[in-house]
Amino acid sequence: MNILTIGNSFTDSLELYFPAAVQSARCDLHFERANFGGCELARHWSYIEAEERDVRCRIYQGGRKLRSILELRAWDVVTIQQASHDSWRPETFQPWAGNIIAYVKKHAPQAEVVIQQTWAYRADHPQLLPGSEWGVSQDEMYERLTENYTKLARDYKLRIIPTGYAVQLTRRNSERKFVNYDPALIDTLAWPDLPSQAGDVVGQCSWRKNPDTGELYLNRDLIHLNPRGQYLQACVWFAMLYGKKVSEIRLVPAELANSDVKFLQETAQQAVDEFQQVNQG
Repeated sequence: MNILTIGNSFTDSLELYFPAAVQSARCDLHFERANFGGCELARHWSYIEAEERDVRCRIYQGGRKLRSILELRAWDVVTIQQASHDSWRPETFQPWAGNIIAYVKKHAPQAEVVIQQTWAYRADHPQLLPGSEWGVSQDEMYERLTENYTKLARDYKLRIIPTGYAVQLTRRNSERKFVNYDPALIDTLAWPDLPSQAGDVVGQCSWRKNPDTGELYLNRDLIHLNPRGQYLQACVWFAMLYGKKVSEIRLVPAELANSDVKFLQETAQQAVDEFQQVNQG
């Protein structure tokens, strides 16, 4: 299967496990990414327009135009998604999503355009706390982004890869739940202390050195999938796009417990089986 992502870091996270998971299930994969970190649908469309206006303009990976990437190979699947910070805002999807879908269908007419449903941030993200600028909770962020992706899928008759639903299921089904903490705790920590993180597939905290001052600071990534989440994502994509059972994946990463791998595989399968597609492809 030839798969191209037009996305951002929320598909870059597939690099760690997805190709190896596919290979472990004795399937073939050619996987490329036309991604930029934090890239919104509107920004992707602005890049496409810039490339179309100027023959010398090549913005995408490898110094290529997106048109060239789309025409270079007989892609089976091309995925799109909104940047996570805009995923819950309905006004950020159109007309850019429709423009990109039309562009893909023009230059890769054989490809199925598929949407990746992104996920809600971890509960300790500042924008999900009471009194924040966004004014939404984790559940509200998930519900709103799901509404937006579902509408897009319905309008253009597309399937959805339910990564976000799988993330929600892990939060619901985990025996050990993520327990949020008082943000004031952060100011009391010193290396090697970290805030409690167990129970979620999103987020990872670590100490890093400031290159200017030489001092350590606590880096909190509260939006990206950690290795557990990246494995979950790989399983969801495999089951969804290959139409096979997650149990066919034989990849058991050394950094994950065997029991956790089993839980993540079962949750990924549940997500693919339960998610309500508005178009079956």
